[in-house]
Amino acid sequence: MNNPRKGSLSLLAGAMLLASTGAFATVEPAAPQPGKPVTIAKELQQAKTYTVSSAPTEALELAKPKLPDLSGFTAEAAAAKIVRSKPGKISVRRMMQEDALKDFIGGDNKMAEWVVRQHGIPQAIFVDDGYMNLKELAQKLPKQYFSETSPGVYLAKLPIVVGRKGILEIDGQTQELRLSQEAGSFLVNDGQLFVRDTKVTGWREKDNGPATFRSPKEFRPFLLAWGGTETYIVNSKMASFGYANSKSYGVSISQYTPNMAKVLKRPEPTGWIVGSEFSDMWYGFYCYETRDFVVKGNTYKDNIVYGIDPHDRSHGLIIAENTVHGTKKKHGIIISREVNDSFIFNNKSFDNHLSGLVIDRNSVNNIVAYNEIYKNHTDGITLYESADNLLWGNKVISNKRHGIRIRNSVNIRLYENIAMANGLTGVYGHIKDLTDTDRDIKLDPFDAQVSLIVVGGELAANGSGPMAIDSPLSVELYRVSMLAPTKSSGISFNGVLGDRQDEILDLLVRQQKAVLIDPVERQTEMRD
Repeated sequence: MNNPRKGSLSLLAGAMLLASTGAFATVEPAAPQPGKPVTIAKELQQAKTYTVSSAPTEALELAKPKLPDLSGFTAEAAAAKIVRSKPGKISVRRMMQEDALKDFIGGDNKMAEWVVRQHGIPQAIFVDDGYMNLKELAQKLPKQYFSETSPGVYLAKLPIVVGRKGILEIDGQTQELRLSQEAGSFLVNDGQLFVRDTKVTGWREKDNGPATFRSPKEFRPFLLAWGGTETYIVNSKMASFGYANSKSYGVSISQYTPNMAKVLKRPEPTGWIVGSEFSDMWYGFYCYETRDFVVKGNTYKDNIVYGIDPHDRSHGLIIAENTVHGTKKKHGIIISREVNDSFIFNNKSFDNHLSGLVIDRNSVNNIVAYNEIYKNHTDGITLYESADNLLWGNKVISNKRHGIRIRNSVNIRLYENIAMANGLTGVYGHIKDLTDTDRDIKLDPFDAQVSLIVVGGELAANGSGPMAIDSPLSVELYRVSMLAPTKSSGISFNGVLGDRQDEILDLLVRQQKAVLIDPVERQTEMRD
């Protein structure tokens, strides 16, 4: 599969290559604190000696990964899913006793938020048993709850809930839907929601403008879709959503909480987000126990914590052709906690506060291909405690720390990647003991082991050298090009590779063979 942006990136890469050496020359890893012992990973001692040998190449030859066909995920295909034949019913009801709202009015005095904002017993607008659009809502609801403030511009002053058999369409006839921050408005999908060719904004009435982010705990409107739902957001703009409260992050797709899921027995939610823009969101996209969701061709810019953040036990996801930049607190794209069997390809992620792309907490069997990850403020691509993942044909350029960083993860295959002009190492593999951190080991178990296969691609002009690997179970290298070292002494390896550098380079570069680096001690002998 050819990368459609290859030409544009080669120019970018050339410019960055020339600029990078001086820019990142001062970036170095944090030194150990005086008098504090260096932590060795839990139950695994560092191997003292390694063998370096040539390895058969047949097993290393791998066909290009087969990626999903994106041609069916279009605006027309989403529109074709809307059934308008049965008019829906509209009502205003109390928020209590409604399954879709229990998360917001249950224990911990949660209801107080809405009592204060609505000046009374909290109510919500419900769309049930058929199809509705915003023009129909405005005709049937009292103006103090929902009104058309100017042609095509609607202001909602109550939460809007799409019921289990409801269908709500916010379409191109709607210039903008404004969800009032002061009145506590938000949007919950418990049926089918279509947002097409329009704009939905968290709205601060006092300022007559968007409810721009001010603090993590301040309520801002949000969109949430529950288990059993379908949500389609196409060619639309969403802004100023979300805050630091469960299921209220911005745009969230989530199975019901475990206790309610057992009772309701609804399938995992799904849907598409295509060709849309998300800005000033607490999280641009979040999902939990979601299946086969498609996030394609969107822009996530200047969001607060994360751009794209699929979470717990989501699977079969497609995250493709998105541009993610300017995330202010953490990563551009992150999948975390058993997000498996998913595809992340042809995305651009740059200028994010931490990493450009992260695979985290036992997320396995994912394909990460043809992404352009550059100018992020820490690492380019980071894998934490996540085995059995394939990185193919990614361009990881001019990130302030490592290009590709792999921690406590085995069977990581890096094929045809370019890691160029990063501040520290092109590819960095290491083990780390996490037992003394705030990590819940029962919830997120890990093995302090790392093993890599690196085939093809280029490692060029990285500040601390092309590769560094600490205490690997094994490393295999084949056809890896190493160009333009930033050090005057030439190409140099760190970690266990540095001790056997001459042999490795002789096999890899002069003899053009595959290199297998293995600890002399068997792993059973390395354990306590």
